[in-house]
Amino acid sequence: MSNASSERQRPAGETLDDLRKKIDRINLQLVDLLSERARLAQAIGHLKQRAGQPIVQPSRERQVFETVLAHNRGPLTDDQLRRIFVEIISACTAAEQPLRVAYLGPAHTYSHEAARAHFGTSAGFEPQPSIAAVFQAVENGRADLGVVPVENTSEGSVGLTLDLLIDTPCSIVAEILMPIRHAIMSRAGDPTRIRRILSHQQSLGQCRNYLATRYPHCALEAVASNAFAAQQAAADEEVAAICSVSAAEAYGLVVIETNIQDVAQNTTRFLVLGNRGVATRDGRMEAGQGASSTGEKTSLVFAVPERAGALHAALGVFAQEKINLTMIQSRPQRERPWAYTFFVDLQGSTEDERVKRALEALEQQALFLKVLGSYPEGR
Repeated sequence: MSNASSERQRPAGETLDDLRKKIDRINLQLVDLLSERARLAQAIGHLKQRAGQPIVQPSRERQVFETVLAHNRGPLTDDQLRRIFVEIISACTAAEQPLRVAYLGPAHTYSHEAARAHFGTSAGFEPQPSIAAVFQAVENGRADLGVVPVENTSEGSVGLTLDLLIDTPCSIVAEILMPIRHAIMSRAGDPTRIRRILSHQQSLGQCRNYLATRYPHCALEAVASNAFAAQQAAADEEVAAICSVSAAEAYGLVVIETNIQDVAQNTTRFLVLGNRGVATRDGRMEAGQGASSTGEKTSLVFAVPERAGALHAALGVFAQEKINLTMIQSRPQRERPWAYTFFVDLQGSTEDERVKRALEALEQQALFLKVLGSYPEGR
């Protein structure tokens, strides 16, 4: 900022020392207010525990963000203010009860970055060796919540996540939409030395055209996670890794090029798993109870009889209730060759009357129906 601009913004008659003293007073006021907020959060936490409610309630957090951002008049941007409040909520949640979040590790995977962006740095993050291990950590109570990738804008759905959702007792309690910006890096930072390029299968697919153009001579190898690829690159100068820029510093690598993904607006959708009740044909407890339906999304999985028009009739129940479907994905049934299970995301909550009617109608037609959860739409 120029001196002239700074002078125009300074209140008349106030010196630099005067302004700094005002900031010092505000800092102390902020400390007092944050301490009071944390005490209130602790009191709320005790009430939640007595009522058997989960500590993290995504619909309530979304309401907090909406209220705060609606009140924002600048000069902080909405994004800056959101990041500040993520950390405030994270610290206050930790004051209620330490939060354990499982994710596909090791550290500095995109799952890790998505979890940190959503839950803030005061949460306890527990890396897992596989997506299945994330599910198991939540199911067994070793973690309160789990973060798993489910869909990418260029590579489509993550089949393993969808398959695991069918049998898990966990439900979806939130979703995270994260822009993915890939970088290629190696120990020496010299592209002429690279003979092998490692990354997660999805990341390799998202950079397919770039790799074919820039590194046609290199062998491509899919590994369990991008961070594991970075670990391997750190041990061998002929190996490059595709992962996030933050992994370069963590693993002592040199970034060769950034933003190498083929699609500029490359985004991955992550699901947050929790131990909350879900609605099934055999169990009547509903997911998302008590949450506002505004801005809610519901995910479900079902199978229909193998007869002409069965799927058309099943999807027709949503059209009849004027419910918008945002995703339809089929997966092969493991026990029945050439039979399929269908995953659907729809706008609305299981608390909405229209959604209730549609699910009741679908239940009459489906061989199998499971509501995976109602949760706030990611933004």
